[in-house]
Amino acid sequence: MLNIKPKITLVGAGPGDPDLITLKAVKALGEANVVLYDALANEEILDYAPKTAIRIFVGKRLGNHAYTQDQINQLIVDNALTYGHVVRLKGGDPFIFGRGSEEIEFAESFGIETTVIPGISSVVAVPASQGISITKRGVSESFWAITGTTSDRKLSSDIALSAKSSATVVILMGMHKLPQIIDLFQKENKGNLPVAIIQNGTTSEEKVGVGTVDSILNIVKEKELGSPAIIVLGEVVRESNKLKGFYEEFLSKEIVR
Repeated sequence: MLNIKPKITLVGAGPGDPDLITLKAVKALGEANVVLYDALANEEILDYAPKTAIRIFVGKRLGNHAYTQDQINQLIVDNALTYGHVVRLKGGDPFIFGRGSEEIEFAESFGIETTVIPGISSVVAVPASQGISITKRGVSESFWAITGTTSDRKLSSDIALSAKSSATVVILMGMHKLPQIIDLFQKENKGNLPVAIIQNGTTSEEKVGVGTVDSILNIVKEKELGSPAIIVLGEVVRESNKLKGFYEEFLSKEIVR
C-alpha cells in the first residue's frame, strides 16, 4: 500500500560520478515515491529508486530551465501531498549553490516533514579527483568557494576580494564570466598564478585544461572547454602530481612561444 504521509528528503547526489553518493542517500532513494532530479545529478543514480517511483526532471541550465524555481518548489509540495515521500535529488551538495534551503523552507511552510542528506560537493571533490589539494601546508591555508554568476546574472563581487588573497579560489558556474574573472586577477598582478579548469569533473566526459591566469583563456579555446566546469586558481594547482603532465605541456608551449 502506498504510504502517502507527506515527507520530503533533500538529497545531494555528489559531483557526477554515480559512485560518489552516500549510503544514506541511496537508502532514501530506495524509499521514494517520487524523485525530482536536476541537470547535475547523474541519471544512473535514479536506478536506486523503486521502479514504481515517479521520476520528474526539473533541471536548470544556463538559458534552459525546465521549470522556474517557484514551480519546482510547488512541484515538491504538490507531489508530497499527493504521493507521500518525495526525494529532491540535487547535484553536489544541495546547500552549496543549490538553493536547497529555499526548497526546504517552502516545504516546511506547509508543515511537511523534511530531511536533508548532504552530498559530496564538486567544490572539493572535482579538484581532489585531479590531485589538487585545495588546502596544503605551506602552500594554501584556506580556500574560497564562489559562484561565478549571481542570481541576477552578474559576476560575484566576492571574486575581486578573493583575487587579493593568497587562498585557493574555486569558482563554480563561472565559465561564461571567465574573461572578467581573469581580468580581476591580472589587476592584482597574478598573471603567473596557476589555473586549472575541469569540465564534467569525476565523469567519463571529463576534460582538463591547465595554465596560468595570463594563458588560460587561450587554453580554454584550444581544448574547447565549456560548462559545466570548475575553475581552480592557486599555487596548489602546481602541486598536483596528476596534473604535472598538463602543466609541463603548458610550460613547453610557453618556451616555444
